[in-house]
Amino acid sequence: MTFRLRPRRRRSAAPRRLIFVTVAAVGALAALTAMRHGDSLHEVNLQNVVGTTPAPITGVASIIDGDTIEIHGQRIRFNGIDAPESRQYCDDAKGFEYPCGRRSAEALDSYLAASRPVQCTFVEWDRYHRFVGDCRRADGASVAAWMVEHGQALDWPRYSHGAYAPQQATAEAAKVGLWVGKFEAPWNWRASHADGAAPASQPLGIVSRKLVGQSSYSCEPRRTCKQVSSCDEAQWYLQNCSWGGKLDRDNDGVACETLC
Repeated sequence: MTFRLRPRRRRSAAPRRLIFVTVAAVGALAALTAMRHGDSLHEVNLQNVVGTTPAPITGVASIIDGDTIEIHGQRIRFNGIDAPESRQYCDDAKGFEYPCGRRSAEALDSYLAASRPVQCTFVEWDRYHRFVGDCRRADGASVAAWMVEHGQALDWPRYSHGAYAPQQATAEAAKVGLWVGKFEAPWNWRASHADGAAPASQPLGIVSRKLVGQSSYSCEPRRTCKQVSSCDEAQWYLQNCSWGGKLDRDNDGVACETLC
């Protein structure tokens, strides 16, 4: 009797092929979905990173310098203008130096005090994480425009694209504020004073013009509030001496408050 051996069947490759086809189909579907909705997904991710636009900030401002204020603890930089730094000096019409940075801050303080509160609308965040905004007094007047028109700040073309050029031309023609003498643009002054590039750490205590030029005070030796005889003297130490900050324990810009 003759026996025939049946050949062994090879395992079907169908299940493997089915897996490959299924994976390929799922991948294609995912790719098509990403192509169709890529823009919306990007927008969602970007929004998660950047966050929503801050609401306008309204309140009574503390003066940091001629282009920066603080409201409710939020530092706000005026959009499109640049004012002299708090430690910057300029030349007046006779060639004498004067503290143009402080003069600008004083002008801003007086201007804002005349119509409170101020409201600032968000534009962007700067590299110091300050709220950059367009600010207006309670009467609706633009703070930045007034500062430039009165020569207390400059139009900053890099950010304003010339928005305040007309106000600056008016100030220059009238020779008011900075335009009365010679000065260095604040952005150039900061570039040549490395330690003046960062924003001030606390609100600027506004002092009188006479106080800045007071020659009877000296930063040596160090003093305590018990050794200070007047509010003006205390403020002079705070603004002009490296150790003056210890006279302002609550960091509100007023030294030796029992005297003031």
